Amino acid sequence: MALLTPMALVSVAESAQAVPTPVTWTVLVGNQTATMSIQGQRFLPGDITIDAGDSVTWKANSAEIHTVTFFADGAPQATLPPLNPTDVLQTTRQGGDTMQAGTYFNSGILTTESTAAPLPVPAYSRYTLAFPDAGTYNYYCLVHGVMMRGIVHVQAGGAPYPVTQDQIDADAAWEAGAIIADGRSHWQALAAEAGRHKVFMGFDDGVSMLMRFVNRRVVIHKGERVRFLNTRSMGAPHTITFGRVPTGPAIFTPSGDPTRFRGGNLHSGIMPPGTKYVVTFNKVGKFHYVCALHRGMGMKGVVVVKR
Repeated sequence: MALLTPMALVSVAESAQAVPTPVTWTVLVGNQTATMSIQGQRFLPGDITIDAGDSVTWKANSAEIHTVTFFADGAPQATLPPLNPTDVLQTTRQGGDTMQAGTYFNSGILTTESTAAPLPVPAYSRYTLAFPDAGTYNYYCLVHGVMMRGIVHVQAGGAPYPVTQDQIDADAAWEAGAIIADGRSHWQALAAEAGRHKVFMGFDDGVSMLMRFVNRRVVIHKGERVRFLNTRSMGAPHTITFGRVPTGPAIFTPSGDPTRFRGGNLHSGIMPPGTKYVVTFNKVGKFHYVCALHRGMGMKGVVVVKR
């Protein structure tokens, strides 16, 4: 067997170095405060440039559920259908682990929690997809609609990267801080507007979401009403649920009579943005309630009824 000269060894080493090594990039999905009261509605970063052959791992970064979803046409979407929890194409993994043009890909439900509650489907903490071909790939969160959009730009293999993962992480941390600041400013504004007979069911503005009732503790007199308003949300549904929390399809259907509530079970059903729920309290006592969708994040309240 012929021996390689020193110059030939250098040539072989240079050739080996010229072959690009595929890189796996990380994108965070959402963000939140330590108490989970404020949730982010952003992919961090929302725009990433990689080389053909690289992969992207989307890592759940909040308790709020999200998806990473690429539509088959690859084009930006003007609107998205409301999330249908019974449609497995929306709530479970689809398409494999290697991007193919003209194919629908979906991560399934991504969350830092161990379950996808209240959806009866598996929950995942991360999702990885390889991109073998150059192109521009748009994706969305099916839970939060067109406001939560990301783009993967795939350039030719071996092309220089515009930024490093460390720079991406630094920018993501800065944006996460800005999202939390946005949420806190809206929280203060809602607190100034809420009152004894008016409770806001959080808010979302396409940037941040508040998973709290404002005002969470109200004191009224017997026979008075409280209006629960989901009127400051662009996309987040909520519920008003006293007593037992319904499971399965029952979570979508109202139950009980809110016009003369005396305790026990009362459920608004799923309340989309722009809706309200009015409850008349006809008994003295202390009545605790939750949002059945977000109670695990601390979205709870109480109505104290006096004579």
